[in-house]
Amino acid sequence: MAGKRSIFEEVAADPATTAGQGGAKARPAKAGGMIDARPKGARRSIRNWLVALFVLVVAMVVIGGLTRLSDAGLSITEWRPVTGAIPPLSAAAWDAEFAKYRETPQFALAFPGMTVEEFKTIFWWEWGHRQLGRIVGLVWGLGFLWFALRRAIPAGWTGRLLLVGGLGGLQGAIGWWMVASGLEGARISVVPYRLAVHLGLAFVILGFLGWYVMLLSRPEAELMTARRGREAKLFSLSTGLLHFSFLQILLGALVAGTDAGQAFPTWPLMAGGLIPPDILYVTDLDGNALPGWHAFFEGQAMTQFLHRMAGYLLFAFGIVVWLRGRRSAHGMTRRAFHLVMAVLAAQVVLGIVSVLTGAHPHVAITHQIGAILLWCLILRARHLSQYPVAGSIRKGTA
Repeated sequence: MAGKRSIFEEVAADPATTAGQGGAKARPAKAGGMIDARPKGARRSIRNWLVALFVLVVAMVVIGGLTRLSDAGLSITEWRPVTGAIPPLSAAAWDAEFAKYRETPQFALAFPGMTVEEFKTIFWWEWGHRQLGRIVGLVWGLGFLWFALRRAIPAGWTGRLLLVGGLGGLQGAIGWWMVASGLEGARISVVPYRLAVHLGLAFVILGFLGWYVMLLSRPEAELMTARRGREAKLFSLSTGLLHFSFLQILLGALVAGTDAGQAFPTWPLMAGGLIPPDILYVTDLDGNALPGWHAFFEGQAMTQFLHRMAGYLLFAFGIVVWLRGRRSAHGMTRRAFHLVMAVLAAQVVLGIVSVLTGAHPHVAITHQIGAILLWCLILRARHLSQYPVAGSIRKGTA
């Protein structure tokens, strides 16, 4: 007959010990839940791969901005995704490439006196931008193939990773669709709304990459636990702020595409008034007046006016979100919204300086980098609203 067990006996006692004391047979340890039972995959390795892609896409956006500011975006007149990776390697090859550029409206109307040596400068900017795009595609393709063949992709992640690759391929096609618009008729630059689509998709790709990196930075079980502390109102507000900032990015692209940043170098007024004169007046390349709705996509006065007004509203809404975020119960979440507010204020200042300097290249590209930083910080604050990091009992939530 088994001996009586003490009420002070440890539940998880060593089976050998309990057996030696005449105790009952130890029960096997319970298996983990369904989340713990699922194959984890190479979460850390995939996260590092996505971080590399994220950095490359950021570089693509910055170099793309510099390419546009240097008027280099139309220097390569053909879309050759594979063979275009090889640049001209001889004087004859350079002459042939330059001859193609001399047939463009940009050369005839804007740079008729350009030499082949000057052409090389703008060519390398555009070639570098396209080459980086090829590298992004190669890094994605090889990485996805590696993880897929090793069956290291976590459950539920294959579709997400394919989405990133699909958007990247679409971005390449849209890039050429944008460039082709500047090689027609009497245009010396790309169509503004195509530039906005191209830049907007780049930020969408950055958004997915950033969100996936944050999801993979913590164990799945931890995310499921953290989601129970989700701050729904704050998550909704930060989602609204993310969408609003995306709209502002698109408006900024229209300003860049119309060179509106150089048209009204005064602040806070535009041409002496809050609303500039003839705001709905816009003409085609032949000087013929277009319907007023064209001004929203091609008019310098309208695009800059909308960008300014949206900036004011975005800043005001950012304050509302920040005031709610600073009341979060989680210290990391509060600090995330403090950082968003600081960068948002800096972006407003940079925008004003960009206007007053007539969109000086250094200021303009810094403003664009600021937009990338702000986009990422809003995304991080939104993530922490959805999956807050709880403080320890010892340290509290501070």
